[in-house]
Amino acid sequence: MGKIRTAVIGAGKMGGIHAKVYSQLEQSELVAVVDTQKERADKIAQQYDCGSFDDYRQIVDKVDAVTISAPTICHLDLAREFIRNDVAVMIEKPLAASAAQGKEIVDLAKERNVVVAVGHSERCNPVVQAMKRLDIEPKFIEANRISPYPFRSTDIGVVLDVMIHDIDIILSLAACSIKKVDAVGVNVIGDHEDICNARIVFANGCIANITASRLAMKTQRKVRVFSRQAYLSLDYLKKEGVIIKAAPNTDMMQWIRQQQEKEDFDFSEVNWPDLLHIEQLDIEDTEPLRVEQQAFLKAIANESDRPEVTAEEGLAAMACAEQILEAIKQHKWD
Repeated sequence: MGKIRTAVIGAGKMGGIHAKVYSQLEQSELVAVVDTQKERADKIAQQYDCGSFDDYRQIVDKVDAVTISAPTICHLDLAREFIRNDVAVMIEKPLAASAAQGKEIVDLAKERNVVVAVGHSERCNPVVQAMKRLDIEPKFIEANRISPYPFRSTDIGVVLDVMIHDIDIILSLAACSIKKVDAVGVNVIGDHEDICNARIVFANGCIANITASRLAMKTQRKVRVFSRQAYLSLDYLKKEGVIIKAAPNTDMMQWIRQQQEKEDFDFSEVNWPDLLHIEQLDIEDTEPLRVEQQAFLKAIANESDRPEVTAEEGLAAMACAEQILEAIKQHKWD
């Protein structure tokens, strides 16, 4: 297979980044940028020497793959048109405006045997990739994703805009069906929730506690994972993390138990962190969007490969997000 003819639908900030990466990848030939505001498409198209259009239907027969970076409410209509014409699709998160719409995309992709990926780029964050290589079985996960107000994505709340990143990652880590969801959310600026905390209980006993806010004073993206094999503390933003594995600390735990049996042993001089065997997580500095797009293009070229986040996984994240939104509605303040 030669170069894959690619295009970007939506010339906003994310659309511009997608176009830039496509223009740099060896296996991609960026042929078009589309936006209903033609001048926005023109600006990006000039940067990367490709075509510019204001109607996505004008490029259906000119491309092999597209990234949809348009408003969420447009995802289904856009995806449907391209999938029906056997064009592979990457859809910026969330997959669709609702799980029902997302299921329609998934079903159509299966029917047409077309590759559909979802742009949960945080799954491609070097920290997440490093965590995935550890192959741990989490028992408790705590994720915090807060930032100042972004003045964008006002058509959706913080759950679908921000928290869904952590929902997707947690679902991939827990690898189990959801048993129960509790949540509380508050809308402050618009009609949708700006702050949310959710607690997810999985059928295998794993519990996840997630906090998301777009009204914070600072930006923070952190996760802590507790498992029998190890404890992890990770920072997505700084791309760093530490891991405390159980096996290398076995002797230390035994030493503590022995001292506790001595009535006269004084622990006041013992510094807990000094006892621990702590490792820095081995993190490769890679660009998440490049990893995401490379996996997408690879899946198009070879049926045995798969995107980093499949349409089915994107749908699972949507379904969980809807459970959280429903739990917010059910929460009683009085």
